[in-house]
Order: sequence, then C-alpha cells, then structure tokens
Amino acid sequence: MILVLVTHDGAEVEETASQALTFARGLAFDLGTDLHALWIGDQPDVERMGLYGASTLHHATHEALDDYAPQAWAAALSQLAEKVSPQAVVAIGSDRGNEVMAHVGAILGEPMVANVRQVTPRDGSWEVVRTRWGGSLLEETTLEAGVKLMTLTEHAIEATPADTAATVSVEPFTPDLGDADLVAKVVDRVTTTEGITLATASVVVSGGRGVGGPEGFEPLEALAAHLGGVVGCSRVVTNNGWRPHSDQVGQTGTVVAPDLYIACGISGAIQHWVGMMASKTILAINTDAEAPMVTKADYAVLGDLKEVVPAIVAEIEKRRGGG
Repeated sequence: MILVLVTHDGAEVEETASQALTFARGLAFDLGTDLHALWIGDQPDVERMGLYGASTLHHATHEALDDYAPQAWAAALSQLAEKVSPQAVVAIGSDRGNEVMAHVGAILGEPMVANVRQVTPRDGSWEVVRTRWGGSLLEETTLEAGVKLMTLTEHAIEATPADTAATVSVEPFTPDLGDADLVAKVVDRVTTTEGITLATASVVVSGGRGVGGPEGFEPLEALAAHLGGVVGCSRVVTNNGWRPHSDQVGQTGTVVAPDLYIACGISGAIQHWVGMMASKTILAINTDAEAPMVTKADYAVLGDLKEVVPAIVAEIEKRRGGG
C-alpha cells in the first residue's frame, strides 16, 4: 500500500498536493497495490481523494489538530504508518510537505528522500531520481528502507484525476499527541493577497534587469492585465529594490507553472529557470539571441522589450476595440 499525506490549509487542499496523489497513484499501480491518503484535521475533501484514486482515506482528528502543527502532523503520520505498514509514504515537496516528512524520518529512524522526480521500484531497494542544487542537476540514487519516505518535486508531473473515480472508505484515526508535539503551531492567519496570485496565475509576465527600473514594469503590468495574469520578476530586480520579494520567481522566490510565461529582459540564470521551467509555454523577449532564456524558450522575440511589449499591448487593445 502507498500512503499519501494530503497537505492542506484548513479545508483548502494545497494546490500541488494533487500532484503527489497522481504520482503515488502511478507508483501504487506499478506495485499492484492500493492507494491510501491521510487527511489531518477537520473537513476532509473525500470527493477529491476518490477523484485521484485513493480507495481509503485515514481521517486523523484530535482536539490539538485544529490547525497546522508540523511535529503533531508528523506524529500522526508516523503512528499511522506504524499501524498500516505502507511500502512508501509520499507528500508533495512544498515547505509544509518537506517539513512534516523530515520529522517523520526522524521519528521512524528512516531516510527521507526530498524532491523526487522519478521512482523505479526494485526488490528491496528502489531507484530514485531527484532534483538537487536548486534544480541544476538530477541525482540518481538508491533508497533502501523499511518504509520509504519521499516528497515529490513540485510541478514535476501534472495533476491528473484517475480514469475512474474510486469509492472512498473513510477510516477515523486519533493519534496520541503530547505537549512536545505542539511546540510549533499556526495560531493566526493574515491574508496578504487576494484573488490571482503569482503561484496560481495562468499567465505570468516577468521582468528582469533589461526592464531598466521600476517604471519599466508599467508596460508589463498593462500586458499582464490584458491577459488576466500577474507580474513577476527575477532576483536582480528585487535586489535593486524595483519590485518586492513577493514578486520574485525562482529558487529563492516563488515556483510557478503557468500556461504562459513571458520573460522580458531576463537572461535565464539557473536559479530563475528552476522557478519557472514547469511553465507549459515560455515566450522570451530579449535582445540577446544567446541568452539561456532565449535558447530554452518555446518562442522568442529578439528585440527591445521597451518597444515589443507596448506593441503587443497596443495590438491587443486594437483587436479588442475592433471586436
């Protein structure tokens, strides 16, 4: 049996958690076994579990689990793993998923492999390919453990529902928790952004050093508005104080996977590429034909972004005005 930790924020499933369910479902199929899921806290999304092929949902409840607490979540997951003896436990490689799974590894005394992209099960040991050094290399390794613990690299695969939704059996579970499990816990929430965010936008228009300064982002803002997207930027932009860090895409910023990523004046350093390489379509606008972003993009416009972007905006406005 393969067990998936469903990371969520209250009743809202973490966006990339469905990718972990998809990955684990494929692993369970390869092994000829069942897919189980663990939901910690109230209001489990049973429908989504069935949609992604989980036949059993373990619902962990406890008076102390009214919000996220990493050690308490890890204790619950560890106790469940000892009870049901899964072949592997999988979570998405988000901050929350990696944090909980690291605790689980310490509790169970088993190795935890983070940022996995591919698994080939073998007798006894599994061959694993995972992302290292911020996505700049792939490591091939062997995982040997009583229960194999791993997190999936975000956006390594696309979340896809099962061909046929599973009928889900919900099994209540009450973990044994103590004060030491609650030394860190979410006690308050502040909404900083509403609506479409950088992480959820289907279109991201990003600017780099070539934008030239804060005022250079005005055409990018206009283009993003016309396309129903948001504006992002590279690290050098935030270092120069042109945009806030919350707008930064990359290894040390936000990882995105939009339908369309428009890179304006961005050279394409590996740290930035790691943060947006899962984009379905990449359009680069740059004067340097040899820039890494240009050579890797699906499409490229070689020209001055200060001329190209306003021209695109003008054409969109012309067509919409004429329609």
